[in-house]
Amino acid sequence: MNQRVSVLFVCMGNICRSPTAHAVFRKLVNEQGLADLIRIDSAGTHAYHVGNLPDERSMLTARQRGIEMADLRARKVEFSDLIEFDYVLAMDADNYANLVAIAPQDLKAKIEFFLQYAPQLKTQNVPDPYYGGAEGFEQVFDLVHAASLGLLADIRKRYLLD
Repeated sequence: MNQRVSVLFVCMGNICRSPTAHAVFRKLVNEQGLADLIRIDSAGTHAYHVGNLPDERSMLTARQRGIEMADLRARKVEFSDLIEFDYVLAMDADNYANLVAIAPQDLKAKIEFFLQYAPQLKTQNVPDPYYGGAEGFEQVFDLVHAASLGLLADIRKRYLLD
């Protein structure tokens, strides 16, 4: 592979689900020595929290599992992201629809549900934990971790990183 593969995780506000996916996937990529080959970012379809840290509950859940994410800041997805990133991964059907709505026809195919990389979970939506309790953040972490493993395997296979 002579160029980096790029991955963008997208949720609504970019403070819970997508930064968790960003941090979990980044840790897996770093552990496998692939940080120079895979670019990782996250964004939201709405600009509610631009510039903010991830939700404290997301950071706590990640920290309890050995992952730091305090360096991440929320941003809104931009049209250029759809051009630049190889993988544009939506956390749920609403965000998928929002991304498809702004994408030109030739770029719609690169927008996918993140959980398609964990078909064993039999769901395509990572639920938004924002208004719930701690168990929602634990569930998000588990879903994101499973899909991150599948995504990394797909990137290795598709881009011959093995």
